[in-house]
Amino acid sequence: MQRSSSRFAKKNDDVCPALDVGRWAFGVERLLGMLKAISFDAVGTLFYLTKTVGDHYAYVGREVGLHLDAQKLEGAFHTAWKQMPERAAIDGPRENDDKGWWRELVARVLDQVAPSLSELDRDNFFEVAYEHFAEAGVWELYPEVPRVLDELWPRFELGVISNFDGRLRFILQHLGISKYFAHVFISSELGADKPDPEIFRRALKLIDLKPSEVLHAGDDPERDWEAASTAGLPIFRLDRHKNSLRDLFATLTTNRHE
Repeated sequence: MQRSSSRFAKKNDDVCPALDVGRWAFGVERLLGMLKAISFDAVGTLFYLTKTVGDHYAYVGREVGLHLDAQKLEGAFHTAWKQMPERAAIDGPRENDDKGWWRELVARVLDQVAPSLSELDRDNFFEVAYEHFAEAGVWELYPEVPRVLDELWPRFELGVISNFDGRLRFILQHLGISKYFAHVFISSELGADKPDPEIFRRALKLIDLKPSEVLHAGDDPERDWEAASTAGLPIFRLDRHKNSLRDLFATLTTNRHE
């Protein structure tokens, strides 16, 4: 989901309109020469759902003997997603790989669409849905992703920083891109969620790199652009209506001095 942010109105048009070097005042080319690693957001940046969430939930419903309307599920999901409260960072990983958070989200969806469902039906739906979203064929890579990762991999240390749980590793494997990432940082394990900049600070500490040495690429103005920038990372503002990760690759390879 894209939202405008006045904080990121300043462009680096001479290099790349989507590149923001944040507080670093010594120039884009010098900063790019200092880069050692690139982190990527996951959903909306590297890959996307093959259908709407509502379609997938309706499929799950059929699997457990429930007939639920996909459009109503879609609307209920987005309403529930917005209602889920932001959480403060904690010391250490979240309980049970954050499965409880997803259970609460699904419960809010079902409360809107099928409030009379029995507890057994709710539990069955959730368990099947939870596994479903880690299965092959549910997610699909954006077209440019394999080549961009293949080209960047020899030049930079690559990682993922995502509000996800352990299922993300299975998804990356199914999609054939897990080999590119030296690090996969997920909110359930780090105990911090975007848009809290703490998730980026903890990732930097674990890989022992400075903020100026890691560029973050993501599609969400608040969770990726603002959060990473606040943590001190230069950012690539991915907006798939205007650009793609090809533009990131072109910028890095054109301006980097080996």
